[in-house]
Amino acid sequence: MTVLLTRSDVDRAVDVDEVLEVLAEGFRAPAPAQPPLRVRTELPGPGTATCLMPGLLPGVPAYTVKVNAKFPAASPALRGVVCLHDLETGELLALADSAAVTAWRTGLAAALGTHLLADPDAGTLGFVGAGAQARVVAAGLRRLRAWREVVATDLDPGRAAALGALPLESASAVALAADVVVLATWSRRPLLRADEVRPRQHLTTLGADEPGKVELPADLLLASRVVVDDRALAAASGALGNVGLEAGVAAGTLGDVLRGDLPGRDGTDLPTVYAPVGLPWQDLALLWTVYRRVSRAEATIIDLLG
Repeated sequence: MTVLLTRSDVDRAVDVDEVLEVLAEGFRAPAPAQPPLRVRTELPGPGTATCLMPGLLPGVPAYTVKVNAKFPAASPALRGVVCLHDLETGELLALADSAAVTAWRTGLAAALGTHLLADPDAGTLGFVGAGAQARVVAAGLRRLRAWREVVATDLDPGRAAALGALPLESASAVALAADVVVLATWSRRPLLRADEVRPRQHLTTLGADEPGKVELPADLLLASRVVVDDRALAAASGALGNVGLEAGVAAGTLGDVLRGDLPGRDGTDLPTVYAPVGLPWQDLALLWTVYRRVSRAEATIIDLLG
């Protein structure tokens, strides 16, 4: 029997504190023997198709496979399903809306990385792009530390206000006002210049998660201490490779930080950058916690073999 989990089902079942803890445990786990598999292909139209698999975590008796369609002009721009399978039998335990799963796991993982890398004294949070992804990051960061002020810029000023932020006119204005800047856009060109970033400032770039997408320029990254979620993916299709930089530019991974192998801050005044691409196990971390919390009495359950 398979549980169907809509966007609202996922939203209701997410416990932010629990997911943050599971994500931290996942980053601490040893790297898998086989590298994460991200298959992406252009479609004969405006969109792309992506598959991430397998999502595996020590101690979790299940795995995930995610299939996404990305159409930037659509709303929502990302559509698809995440399949949750029993690890021993392959039984399809759940089918979940991938937009909700992706937004929550990406946003809360970003919040965790941002919190660990940002200056402990940082008190002003800024967003470039104030859509659904920014809302989840903000929810996570508000649980992890207190903020004196939140500012944001977006093509739709109303979305900045809906984020509970002071609307500003540009990415440059956000960088000037905020100690911590989260970029969550579909941009294909740099949104900030290197000279707009100051010492000890932290940037998290979420938009550069597939080829062609760019939020920060190469010279800014080279002048910063960069941490990624996976070196190879960051160089192949993330914030590094998309501006011609190699994996060695990264100081390390967020897993290195959480395992204690790399300090979150290195004692210098260099700006820090967290540049994740997103890993399959994060889908499992989010969906497994949701699956266990959903009431079977209220859930929609189907028999695909019937």
